[in-house]
Amino acid sequence: QVQLVESGGGSVQPGGSLRLSCAASGSMTSVGIMGWYRQAPGKQRELVAIITSGGTTKYEDSVKGRFTISRDNAKNTVYLQMNGLKPEDTARYYCNVQVFTEQDVTNSWGQGTQVTVSS
Repeated sequence: QVQLVESGGGSVQPGGSLRLSCAASGSMTSVGIMGWYRQAPGKQRELVAIITSGGTTKYEDSVKGRFTISRDNAKNTVYLQMNGLKPEDTARYYCNVQVFTEQDVTNSWGQGTQVTVSS
């Protein structure tokens, strides 16, 4: 079983920065795509950014140039550096990790961490 532990959320003023972390641990052979999603109240969960094991990244249009996703493969950890935060970035942020075991491949979700941007 895989556990994902997220950290780094909080409250900031517009224009501020936060860095989210998500560490995967447990029974796994390797980790594939890692990503961050977010869900605001009354809205569907949406993709924010993903990164492959080789470092290829993809971003949702509204965060391009402001957010940076990265990963440490040795630590099975994915990060999301968020700069220039806007009120519309307020949401609960979830990490998602593609995990390979000897038997199969699964997608695991973190518990989520709240990000609130307001003045």
